[in-house]
Formats: sequence, C-alpha cells, structure tokens
Amino acid sequence: MLSIAVCDDEIIECCNMARKIKEILEEMKISCIIRQFGNGRELLQAPESFDIVFLDIMMHGMDGMETAQIFREKAYDKILIFVSSSREYVFEAYDVEAFQYLLKPVDNRKLKNVLKKAVLKTKSRLEEFIIVSKERQKKKLFLDDIYYFEIKGRIVNVHGIEGIFAYYEQIGGLEDKLRNKGFFRCHKSYLINLKYVDVYNRQEVILENGEKIMIAKRRYEEFCREILKYMRENGGIV
Repeated sequence: MLSIAVCDDEIIECCNMARKIKEILEEMKISCIIRQFGNGRELLQAPESFDIVFLDIMMHGMDGMETAQIFREKAYDKILIFVSSSREYVFEAYDVEAFQYLLKPVDNRKLKNVLKKAVLKTKSRLEEFIIVSKERQKKKLFLDDIYYFEIKGRIVNVHGIEGIFAYYEQIGGLEDKLRNKGFFRCHKSYLINLKYVDVYNRQEVILENGEKIMIAKRRYEEFCREILKYMRENGGIV
C-alpha cells in the first residue's frame, strides 16, 4: 500500500489535491493512505515514512523549499513532487532532487501521468539489482545504491552508498547487464549512474557526492542525449 503526503497551507487546495490523487489511484486499482498537512513543520514531525510527497512551495512560515531540504536529509530516496503557482523555483527543485514540478492549477491529465511514473519508480526503486561473485560467494548489489563502476583490467570497483566493493568481471558483460538501467559508459573505465549526475561539461561529470568522472570526447554527444532522456523519463517540469 502506498503512503502519500500532501502538504499545502491552503486547506481547500490541500483537500482537493488529496481527493484527486485518491481518485486517480483508485482508477489504477492501487491502494493508498493519504495524509494531509497544513505546513512543513507538521510534515517533518509526522512519524510515518511516506513513499510520495506532494509539497506546495509558497507556504507561510517554513516554505516548501526549506521543508524539502530538511526532508531530504532523512528521506533521500523518497519521491518528492513540488506543486506551485510559480516557475520561479524550478532550478532550486533540482537541488533537492524533485521528481516533478507541477504548476497550479494542476491539470488532471498531467497529475495522472506523474502519478503513473511515480508509482512505477516506487515499485522498481529498490527491486533492481545484479548478482556478482567474489571468493566463491554471491553478493546482491542494488542499482539504486551505486554511484558508478570503475574498471581496472578485470577488476571492477563498485562505488556506492555503502563504500567500495571490488570483484572480477568483464566490462562487456557488465555493460550488457546495465543496458537500459540508467547507467552510461562515459569512458572506457567508467560506467556511471545517471541518477547521481549533478554537473557535467565536455571534460567531466561531477556526481552528487562530489566525485569527478572523465568523459571521453567521442562519448560526449551520446552522453548528452542519454542524460536528457533520463531526465525526461524521471523528472522535470510538467
């Protein structure tokens, strides 16, 4: 069952958004619990862990952007969807990894499309993994927890949330496993998770953890296409 929060200091708008979300999910035959909050502090103090949060930006007291920054510190992997009557905060929304940015008044068709994507992402986020072998043991590596793969000969160093894990594998086989999984081989020695790309130019990619990864000149144009495709499929302005 999905757990959803709607936070908006305009009570009527908050109720209407919660009602629309419930109706759409019922159409999709997805059970859910929806809680409503009138300000950011109430949301942050809630004991529940929400799968999806709809957050208004321009609220009295603690605004939506400040709320989102604190929310991200303890729930980095949850889906955050901003709802605002202004485009002014679009770029700030990327800083807190917003999944989507909906403009008020929210069109029902757009809301439905965003919910479909959010539900799919919620279902798949922690489920996708690869199995690797090391010293006669098998290890499960969740793709969502991996920043990048670094290849040194036949040794693959997996850089992720839990640190670095090394094992033996052919780069060709690894690339095949990760095809259409949100990874891109930007250099002969690196396969990066596009989810964690923060800044990039023709020479390098800077990931959200601050690490810099080289981009091969011949791969730059393809990288640009792939990162834009990834952004369209996983977030952006609606």
